[in-house]
Amino acid sequence: MAYSRSHILTPFTEKLDQIHNSIITIAEHATANFQNAIRGLFERDDDFCNNAIADDEEIDLLEMQIDREGLYIMSRFQPVASDLRYVISSMKIGANIERIGDQIVSIARRARKINEHPEVSELHELDKIIKLAMNMFNDALRSYSDENEALALHVKTQDKQLDRLNKELNERLILRMQDDSNKIPIYFNLIFVSRCLERIGDHAANIAEDVVFAVSAEDIRHLGS
Repeated sequence: MAYSRSHILTPFTEKLDQIHNSIITIAEHATANFQNAIRGLFERDDDFCNNAIADDEEIDLLEMQIDREGLYIMSRFQPVASDLRYVISSMKIGANIERIGDQIVSIARRARKINEHPEVSELHELDKIIKLAMNMFNDALRSYSDENEALALHVKTQDKQLDRLNKELNERLILRMQDDSNKIPIYFNLIFVSRCLERIGDHAANIAEDVVFAVSAEDIRHLGS
């Protein structure tokens, strides 16, 4: 369901649609970069990693565009109530997507370092973390596009699970460092990849919080899971 809301003032409607479409565009870029970084890691292909890193510049530019659009709407039309919440939330969501883009760049750079070494089976211990982080991000974006508060709340509840998976993997890899010092560089970079994925989950949860605020005016930032 695309974002839509009736307004007497047609230029206002157009500007709201514009900021909505900009969020969808930046989300598409971040999703593609996320997929490229993960492919670079598992297919041991630095080209995918390099694409994820290079394309991050477009995400940065889109975030600035979203800020400009939001500020223009607030100064030109002075929206109130739900429209004001929507604009503010969209600007905050754009910032969170940009930060997700930064984490994706870090994953791609760590993947290139991992690819310099022989493949290790521990790479697949990231599988659950990657799946959960991707699902949280995709669901957070869908909750924004559909104005789906229930889906946003579901994303919020998954954050603690992702934190736990990250912590457990870190503990396992630290123990393996003690047993096999030759693989310390690989394990070290895997820990950083896991940490980046956990941070992506944090930002997805932030997006979900902003969706809830936009839809129902409820602030759930400090209510836990």
